[in-house]
Amino acid sequence: MQHIVIIGNGIAGITAARNIRKLSDDSITVISGETDYFFSRTALMYIYMGHMEYRHTKPYEDWFWEKNRIELKRAWVSSVDFDFKKVIFSKGGDLAYDKLILATGSQSNKFGWPGQSLNGVQGLYSYQDLELMEKNTRNISRAVIVGGGLIGIEMAEMLHSRNIPVTYLIREKCFWGGILPVEEAKLIDRHILEHHIDLRVEVELKEIIDDGNGRVKAIKTKNGDTIECQFVGLTVGVHPNVDLVKDSPVESDRGILVNEYLQTNYPDVYAIGDCAQMRNHLPHRRAIEAVWYVGRMMGETVAGTITGTQTKYQPGIWFNSAKFFDIEYQTYGTVPNQLRDNENHFYWECEDKKKCIKIVFNKETNIVSGINLFGIRNRHEVWSKWLGEGKTLDYVVKNLETANFDPEFFKRYESDIQAQYNQQFPDKPISIRKKGFLEKLLT
Repeated sequence: MQHIVIIGNGIAGITAARNIRKLSDDSITVISGETDYFFSRTALMYIYMGHMEYRHTKPYEDWFWEKNRIELKRAWVSSVDFDFKKVIFSKGGDLAYDKLILATGSQSNKFGWPGQSLNGVQGLYSYQDLELMEKNTRNISRAVIVGGGLIGIEMAEMLHSRNIPVTYLIREKCFWGGILPVEEAKLIDRHILEHHIDLRVEVELKEIIDDGNGRVKAIKTKNGDTIECQFVGLTVGVHPNVDLVKDSPVESDRGILVNEYLQTNYPDVYAIGDCAQMRNHLPHRRAIEAVWYVGRMMGETVAGTITGTQTKYQPGIWFNSAKFFDIEYQTYGTVPNQLRDNENHFYWECEDKKKCIKIVFNKETNIVSGINLFGIRNRHEVWSKWLGEGKTLDYVVKNLETANFDPEFFKRYESDIQAQYNQQFPDKPISIRKKGFLEKLLT
């Protein structure tokens, strides 16, 4: 029987532990200094907003781990002796392993701004960050958020829920401009402004100003504006946490480098989740993918290999989802923020300016390569099938009803989308879906 040590109790590490237990009687130890038990990181914002308590974010009861013979150790790891197979703890002591899984997650980016270490300045990734934000935002009169990504808009919603005025600085021309095409990005810009967030695009942070006692009192932008605030959220993305492999024989680039079996270059050492970087990633996937479901799939994959069945990581078609205040977002396949030379797109936007669909397809073959949905839910399995089978634009627009996942009494938009398609592509018209009785009542 081997001893498997997992550093990190996020979704990747815990999924690995659970699946190793299903497949073997090996000894398993999960190490984390963050929390005693696994919790849903994506639910941190709802704790701050008062929708949940921390105990509600734990998917498993506390007794689950002992019952399943998964040992949990609350500790920070300072280093790893890869040659002698020992994990060394920051407060002393070590732990031997036969096989090691690095699931160390991400760290918030910082770019050397003057004042970025002042009290009241922070990112949002860990449970400790949530506790710090609770402390840092108590009795403040204004907050500034820097960075137009998912964590930034979550933080804006969190502060807005407590009626704290927010100025939101985005370097790009519109929200998440490095990911979203301009139509979708502007739709979210409007939605942010509707929630009374002071959104400022094409504005960059220059410095964070000290109040003389080590706390932030204002920020200064590169265009010369000074904004008074008592809290600064630095949400300019995250990067893989590779601290434990620096200056070690385990190879890393931006992340810890792994092959298709999630193995590093060093014997019996694996890396999964946000910290892992694929040496040879699939053409439709990125080398580093810091999203929840990737960690889960990697955890399932590495469990097979570690317990004796070599298992390749095969993530399939890219997908993701998020929520921007009241607007839900889904994406399947590849939707670049700027079209490539061989691509075209079909775009529909609802009259309420809060729902839209963009479908990207090949100009020559009309085969669809990706879709963005805002405010409308579609079924994952349907889009995975369509993209995998190479369905064409006219096919998917004609059959959109098949993919619909909105509740029964939600308004349906397939007929409006199909009418827009026929206007945009009159040379390949499709029959327009007839509205049902309930839909006519809701219209």
